[in-house]
Amino acid sequence: MSSPDPSAASLSVFRHRDFRLYQLARLCAVLAVQIESVAIGWQVYELTNSPLALGYTGLAQFLPFLAFALVGGQVADRVDRRAILVVCQSVMLLCSLLLLSFTLGHVRDVRFVYGVLVLFGTARAFYSPAGSALVARLVPTEELSRAVAINSTTWQVATIAGPAVGGVLYGWAGARGAYIGSASLCALTVVWMLSLKVRTGQSSREPFSLSTLMAGFHFVRRQRLLLGSITLDLFAVLLGGAVALLPIYARDVLHTGPWGLGLLRSAPAAGAAVVAVFLAVRPLGGRAGWKMFISVAIFGVATLVFGVSTSLPLSAVALAVAGAADMVSVVVRGTLELVSTPDEMRGRVGAVNMMCVGASNELGEFRAGVFAEHLGAISAVVSGAVGTLVVVALWAWAFPELRRVDDLERAAREPLPADPAPEVAPTTS
Repeated sequence: MSSPDPSAASLSVFRHRDFRLYQLARLCAVLAVQIESVAIGWQVYELTNSPLALGYTGLAQFLPFLAFALVGGQVADRVDRRAILVVCQSVMLLCSLLLLSFTLGHVRDVRFVYGVLVLFGTARAFYSPAGSALVARLVPTEELSRAVAINSTTWQVATIAGPAVGGVLYGWAGARGAYIGSASLCALTVVWMLSLKVRTGQSSREPFSLSTLMAGFHFVRRQRLLLGSITLDLFAVLLGGAVALLPIYARDVLHTGPWGLGLLRSAPAAGAAVVAVFLAVRPLGGRAGWKMFISVAIFGVATLVFGVSTSLPLSAVALAVAGAADMVSVVVRGTLELVSTPDEMRGRVGAVNMMCVGASNELGEFRAGVFAEHLGAISAVVSGAVGTLVVVALWAWAFPELRRVDDLERAAREPLPADPAPEVAPTTS
C-alpha cells in the first residue's frame, strides 16, 4: 500500500470553507499593512532624515498595543471573534484613509503619522488575540500544526509581495499610490471577514475583573514551554530586529531607492515562506525544541551578516535566511500555544503572546532607532545580533523542558498537560 501524499495532507485543511475565507482575508490584511509600512518608513525618513524618527514609528504602535492587549484578550474570550475582526479591520481602513489625506494635504508634520499609528496599534491590540484564537475554531485539533504552518505561509506570502508592491507603488505614484492600494485591500479584508460563517460566541463566562484580565499571564507563567518559547522570541527579535533601519540601509549603506527598500522588506518573508510551505508539507518531526534553538541562533548569525554587508544581493540573502530561521520558531511557538491552551483561555493567552511579539517588533524598532541615532545603523544591528546569540545560549540553559520538546504532530494529537496546581493545605474548623 502506498503511503499518503504529504502535500495532499497539508492542503486538506483547505476543505474547510471558513479556513479558506480566513486565509483570503488574512492575505489582504497583511498585504495592506506591508504596503503601508514601506510608504510610512520611506516618507518619514524623507521628511526627517532621522533614525530616531523611524524608531518612533515602532513606539507609536507598541505603546497602545501594550496598553490594550490584555483587554483585547479578555474581549476575544467574551465576544464573537469574527465581529471583533470586522470592527478592527474597519478601523485599519480608516487609518489608511487618514494617511492618504495626510499625503494629499502635503502635511509635513510627522506627528500626524504617529497619531494614526497610535490608532492602528490600538486596533491591533484587539485584532491580534481574536485572530490567533479564531484559527483553532476553523480546523479540527489534529490539523492545527498544519493550519499554523499554512496560516504563517499566508502571512509570509503577503509579507513578500506587500513590500515589493509598496515599493513599486511608491516609486510610481508616491505615498499617495501606496495608501490607495492599502485602503483598497483593507476594504477587501472587511468583505472576506463578513463572509465567515463561524460564530465563536462567548467562550469564557468569568466576570470581567483584574484577575481574569491577568489570567493569560498566570497561565503562561505556569506553562514553562509557553513561557520559554514566547520569551525566547521576545528577546531575540527585540535585540536582533533591524526592520526599522532598512530605509537607512537602503538609501545610505546600499545606495538604492524605494524599490530596493521593498526588496529588503520582502527578503525575510521570502525565506520564511519557503520554510513555512516546507513545514506544511513535511512537519518538523522530532527534536523540535532543539531545532527551535538552532533556528534562532541562525537568525542571529544572519542578522550579523546583514549588519556588516554593503552589497544589496548579500543583504537580501542574509535577511531571507533570517526569515527562514525565524519561521521554525513561529511554527513551534504557535503550535505549542494552541494545543496547550483551552478554548476559553485562547484569547487571553494569545494577547500575552501578541504583546511579546509586539514588544519584539515595534519596541525592537524603537531600540534600533535609538541605537542608530547614537551609535550608527551598522553598530545598532551588529550589537543586536550578538545579543540575540547570547539570549539563545541563556534560554537553552534556563528552559531544559523546551529543549526536550520532540514531535509537534504528537503534541497536537495529545495536548500538553497543564502544570500541576499548588496543593492547598486543608483548613480546620
